[in-house]
Amino acid sequence: MRIAMNAWSIPAHIPFDEMFAQIAAAGFSGIELNLDRADASAHSLTADTDARTIRQIRTLSEQHQLPVCSVSTSLYGSNQLGSADAAQRRRGQDILRRQLELARGLDAGAILAVPGGNSDQVPRLDAYAYARQTLLEIKGEIEASGIQVGLENVWNSFFLSPADLSGFIADLASPAIGAYFDVGNVAVFSRPEDWIDALAGRIFRIHIKDFKRGASWYSGHFANLYEGSINWASIMASLRQAGYDGWMTAELATMPQHPELLYQMTASAMNHMLET
Repeated sequence: MRIAMNAWSIPAHIPFDEMFAQIAAAGFSGIELNLDRADASAHSLTADTDARTIRQIRTLSEQHQLPVCSVSTSLYGSNQLGSADAAQRRRGQDILRRQLELARGLDAGAILAVPGGNSDQVPRLDAYAYARQTLLEIKGEIEASGIQVGLENVWNSFFLSPADLSGFIADLASPAIGAYFDVGNVAVFSRPEDWIDALAGRIFRIHIKDFKRGASWYSGHFANLYEGSINWASIMASLRQAGYDGWMTAELATMPQHPELLYQMTASAMNHMLET
């Protein structure tokens, strides 16, 4: 496995060149970039990121030997793939297409997509059907792109069990659509190891952060690696048992005053995981 850092863990004012230099110096093997709104940060990809900027990023990647391992996004929350609104679903498809385009330009290999759309007005099974159809409509484009699409489990009450995510992926029946599994996102209500077992062979990427459980089962907060309740030795054993040998990307809150300390601590923690 190889270790990477998501660009959301870097303070927003830091530009691409400084970010690549700092993440490489901390000992990471890769970086995950994000498609965001235009004013999100100095190191965000946007709808307007042009070919010249892509070339500049690729030059930085080569210079620092720090490949872009995947392209995530913050834009699905208001453009849900499982929305009852057809126009919103089309916007979600356009976001996914833009991610594919950016990933191809950056030789990233994979993107992160977030199905959602359930609400008090849209029952979960209806949102499932909408999201499934939305992805099936562009399945051919996804497969033709050569980029893997990893569906992530986030805190939107869409995937509540390993069977939800594995079944959704199975229904799409595409070798190009699998899981982008976030270990920390399920730790509040389930064992991450059970998800890894259920998704064996279909995990394209891994997000990691720790979770410190509270006094009750459904309480707690996200934490830096090894500062929470997750049994990382067990997680690593499950990943190896599942045959996973890809990227592990840390997605953590920024450390505004001395961000380089977060990078160094996180790279050290992840390398320790690889050795256990």
